[in-house]
Amino acid sequence: MDTPSEVLHRVFGYDSFRPGQQEIIDQVVAGGDALVLMPTGGGKSLCYQIPALVRPGVGVVISPLIALMQDQVDALRALGVRAGFLNSTQDFDERQLVEAEFLAGELDLLYLAPERLRVEATTRLLAKGEISVFAIDEAHCVAQWGHDFRPDYLALSELRERWPEVPRIALTATATPATHAEISSRLGLDQARHFVAGFDRPNIHYRITPKAEPKKQLLEFLRTEHPGDSGIVYCLSRSSVEKIAEFLVEHGIAAVPYHAGLDARTRAAHQARFLREDGLIVVATIAFGMGIDKPDVRFVAHLDLPKSVEGYYQETGRAGRDGLPATAWMAYGLQDVIQHRRLAMEGDDAHRRRQVMHLDAMLALCETAGCRRVMLLDYFGQQGAEPCGNCDTCQSPPETWDGTVAAQKVLSAVFRLAKERRQKFGVGQIVDILLGKTTAKVLQHGHDSLTVFGVGTELGNQEWHSVVRQLLAQGLLAVESDYGALVLTDASGEVLRGRHEVLLRRDTLRPPRTRGTSGTGSGSGSGSGKSRQAVELPAEAAPLFERLRAWRATVAKEQGVPAYVIFHDATLREIATRRPATTAELSTVNGVGENKLAKYGDQVLEVLTTDPT
Repeated sequence: MDTPSEVLHRVFGYDSFRPGQQEIIDQVVAGGDALVLMPTGGGKSLCYQIPALVRPGVGVVISPLIALMQDQVDALRALGVRAGFLNSTQDFDERQLVEAEFLAGELDLLYLAPERLRVEATTRLLAKGEISVFAIDEAHCVAQWGHDFRPDYLALSELRERWPEVPRIALTATATPATHAEISSRLGLDQARHFVAGFDRPNIHYRITPKAEPKKQLLEFLRTEHPGDSGIVYCLSRSSVEKIAEFLVEHGIAAVPYHAGLDARTRAAHQARFLREDGLIVVATIAFGMGIDKPDVRFVAHLDLPKSVEGYYQETGRAGRDGLPATAWMAYGLQDVIQHRRLAMEGDDAHRRRQVMHLDAMLALCETAGCRRVMLLDYFGQQGAEPCGNCDTCQSPPETWDGTVAAQKVLSAVFRLAKERRQKFGVGQIVDILLGKTTAKVLQHGHDSLTVFGVGTELGNQEWHSVVRQLLAQGLLAVESDYGALVLTDASGEVLRGRHEVLLRRDTLRPPRTRGTSGTGSGSGSGSGKSRQAVELPAEAAPLFERLRAWRATVAKEQGVPAYVIFHDATLREIATRRPATTAELSTVNGVGENKLAKYGDQVLEVLTTDPT
């Protein structure tokens, strides 16, 4: 029987584990249960794949990512791992073949959708075979008040009762301390060993910019920082997704839409293109992305405010899984706050409390004058981090100012309208009153006679909108759910009476970053690394790297698999930099295991020795 280290080297092509991986793997190989919290791109999959290859039997992986199972299996088969899946996309003959392979002991890993375990035929099948380990991927889906709850996950607690001798490992990249506790309780893992790796993704540059003209801002961001790169743009609504995708295509940028309103065939085709093509952008609602294992996503952009920090962290974590520099960019503005405040007030009391709690945390991240990474890590229970130096607020610290008087003026205008006129209005009318504008609406309602009319000429229109946005974010103003009118909160009175100081940040449109200035992380997205740092690509190696990418694209197209199944970019960068001359030298490169060396080694060496002229 191979040891975990031998499997790591022979199958996956790495000489050493990342911090924490070996301890987790040893726990499961020895037959113990484990609950693992590890960031996206941190090498979670190895924590169950290696035990499945070391222990006798078949590793059963429960995953909600039906649309991606084929690609997950293809990637494992490219490594020489015998993998299969069972889900609702297969016909009867396909399922029969996989079931026969399972019963004959011809599989190392079997992927199942959680709903398959509710089918009696599936549990009967599993009972007839030898199971090495149960892996519950995306374990946060069991959290009932989380952002990705899946009811079928609640039944997974039965695994311990049916197969008490089989070790279980539950894994997630997104869990607050409360979600961590809920996963443990619902899956019966209170007695398991819990492993919590750091949530930091140092290669990701976090940046949140004031929303002015979002389409133009996005276009500038793509053209100046990520021309030709693969990435994801998230929007809140289906109509926004369609409009932004169309806008990008009109401006010469390859983009496709993805949302639940598209038919299943179109969604599958767009997802397949994203996984297989270089330089394609997917514009999507949050229906897209969970489990996407494309390592070379160079950016994730948000044109609308995410509903929670968990959602934001998970969505931005889809960038830079290969450890190379990536960007998490967001355009954020007043209307985002108004819309989410209104949505948060819908539903029953318990639902409203949860929504407000999630929103407050997300708004605090957007409005902070401190390090965004420190705030993210603190949210997930990782306190005491030092400022990262690789987010916008670290690199260009925002200016703050005493906005108490400005806040009092806004709150007074809202108060006067409600008390003296029994009226409620939205942001636009409040700002027009403060600026002393004699618009038709102001004159119609006689608002030019209010004592607050014209008292705010020291600030401009956009500055007042920024003040209102930050008051909403701080809970000093609220929005009525029906019409978006501004109303006071319990905390407003303390500001009006001068008992509460209001500190505001001054909005500035930050200059774009130059390419390649983000920090670097470790290794490739799926494994460990012989080198803990991503290989920098010298200028003289760039042409060879592009030739290797072109070769990889041809092979991937011939085989009908995503390019990263052949080799990750990080692997090709190392090859281009080191220029190995023999298969023995090539075997020492990160990500070149025995199977890939035998399959592609001669072709890679041919690319390295061929004169491009």
